[in-house]
Amino acid sequence: MSATTSGRSGRKIVLWRHGQTSWNLERRFQGSTDIELTETGLAQARRSARLLASLKPDAIVASDLKRAAATAAELAAVTGLPVTHDAALRETYAGEWQGLTHEEIVEKYGEQYAAWKRGEPVRRGGGELETEVADRAAPVVLDHTGGLPRGGTLVVVSHGGTIRTTIGRLLGLEARSWESLGGLSNCCWSVLGEGARGWRLLEHNAGTLPEPVLGDDD
Repeated sequence: MSATTSGRSGRKIVLWRHGQTSWNLERRFQGSTDIELTETGLAQARRSARLLASLKPDAIVASDLKRAAATAAELAAVTGLPVTHDAALRETYAGEWQGLTHEEIVEKYGEQYAAWKRGEPVRRGGGELETEVADRAAPVVLDHTGGLPRGGTLVVVSHGGTIRTTIGRLLGLEARSWESLGGLSNCCWSVLGEGARGWRLLEHNAGTLPEPVLGDDD
């Protein structure tokens, strides 16, 4: 899919990662496993929702996994906007990696992990390729962006890996370089703005003072 859009309407896409989960703290690869937010995660979502509400978003779309849906619900409560849930915005399915800690993955799947870090196309744990995640997620984001008014803002509530691949796809970057975008801390966000030549990265991992990235992107 093309990273460009027609016209200069000044639309923005805010890609917001869900709040903290217990598996984030344990550095377990969540993938598509449906893990709920911790109390801290809920508090993070409430705080971030108040900040994001000041952007006066026009629409909210979210992954249907509990951690993303609960995060999105906090913004809906502040703005009064409905949330559209879409399974295409779920985190990368990572097969046998899911539920394992970072250390366990390196121990059991060291060569696979190293190849992924080098930017090679890898089905982590027998799961999805990063390009396949972008194939399902980016069109959903663009479809909802298409319904925005001129100068409108879409908030996408999703997961670290899915957000990174979607940003990479929309910016037209080669897949092997997507890792260079870095991860998102819990309940932080990135902002893409629409210009004459397509989408531009305006902010990345914004929302708080710098914090360590816990979870799937380690």
